[in-house]
Amino acid sequence: MVELDSVMLSRMLTAMTLIFHIIFATIGVGVPVMISIAELIGIKKKDRYYSLMAKRWARGFTIIVAVGVVTGTAIGLQLSLLWPSFMQLAGKVIALPLFMETFAFFFEAIFLGAYLYTWDRFKNPMTHWWLSIPIIIGGTLSAFFITTVNAFMNTPAGFNMEDGVINAINPIAAMFNPATPTKVFHVVSSAYMASAAILATIAAVTYLVKRDQEYAKRALKLTVTATLVFSISTAIAGDLSAKFLAEHQPEKLAAGEWHFETEEGADLVLFGTLGEDNEINGAIRLPNMLSFLAYGDFNAEVTGLDQIPDDEEPPLWIHYFFDLMVSIGMFVLGITFLYVLMTYIKRWNPHNKWMIWALTSIGPLSMLAIEFGWIYAEIGRQPWILRGFMTVAEGATTSPHVGAMFLLFFLLYFVLGVGTLVVLRKMFKNHPAEIELEHLYKEVDKGGER
Repeated sequence: MVELDSVMLSRMLTAMTLIFHIIFATIGVGVPVMISIAELIGIKKKDRYYSLMAKRWARGFTIIVAVGVVTGTAIGLQLSLLWPSFMQLAGKVIALPLFMETFAFFFEAIFLGAYLYTWDRFKNPMTHWWLSIPIIIGGTLSAFFITTVNAFMNTPAGFNMEDGVINAINPIAAMFNPATPTKVFHVVSSAYMASAAILATIAAVTYLVKRDQEYAKRALKLTVTATLVFSISTAIAGDLSAKFLAEHQPEKLAAGEWHFETEEGADLVLFGTLGEDNEINGAIRLPNMLSFLAYGDFNAEVTGLDQIPDDEEPPLWIHYFFDLMVSIGMFVLGITFLYVLMTYIKRWNPHNKWMIWALTSIGPLSMLAIEFGWIYAEIGRQPWILRGFMTVAEGATTSPHVGAMFLLFFLLYFVLGVGTLVVLRKMFKNHPAEIELEHLYKEVDKGGER
């Protein structure tokens, strides 16, 4: 029976906040890229369907950003309330990226306001498009700075510790710690992928309900192609991440792959269950593939859990989350590749019922893959909150009121989640794209007459 002490409740509240926030943070990073691409295509091709896509996506994006601000603020608050010992130890080391993340958000918000309120205000539409670039930069920089904090927790750098006190702080070295390059690449790429996939799902659902067919077809072509491109980059990022783990966090890789004994030519274990004495049952084994995944060499030696102290082993159930993350990634990659291939082969219909139904799933699945990936990353660092320096139990609050906080934040997230869905539904349900396009044509025609 799990004891619901202050440490466990702090972990549960932080997990709930991150799981909820990641949805909005991911969309906040990736959707500006899709808005910018759609507007650029609309300008270059003089295609008002793509211009309308950019407008509609931008409207929905503002709601996501607003909720993301609330959930992001909750994370900052909880760092101090739930993990005071951690912030006392490491707060001054990670202060720079935390401040810069806030600065990047305000930078994005300023240009987002200018972007939203200057549609059709410039003679040259490219002038308006250029306003989308700072929004992309601001959103991506926000992801970069906050991800460096998480990377620091995995591979602490940029300080010395004497008698439990941190000194000789180098905030730049802390920010650009060994985990930063692969972690940032993976986070940003997967955010772009999931955002494109979510927009593809929306387009597929629109097509299935037989609304805005021409608009939906164009949206599908753009979003599915983008999802394919970003799926490939995410797969590359995942490969680099595995190689990083093999060198810097072998316990996380070993636990995620159920690799119990250090050996050369290690097998990659997919799926399966664990029996008594960690006996693996019903798994698919790919000979020598873990060695190749970790080092690019089929005969390389891969560190097993036999080399890790028992009290530093991550929970073995993270294996399931790793498998789910990778399986979803491969499914999305395969479906999007098939759709793009079908668009180039005339005798194949990329908009057949089965393909469209498959595309309706890639958005939710991509978001689930991100959630599973973060669970793998965070639980795989256990028992540490700051690897090698402080455990989760040492960093948590001893307050008896965490349970009440959990209920209050749960209520907040429930209201925010329901409210977001209601607002987005009201925003688009009775305003189909085809009607908006007619209004757009009339406005342009009136402008031409003037």
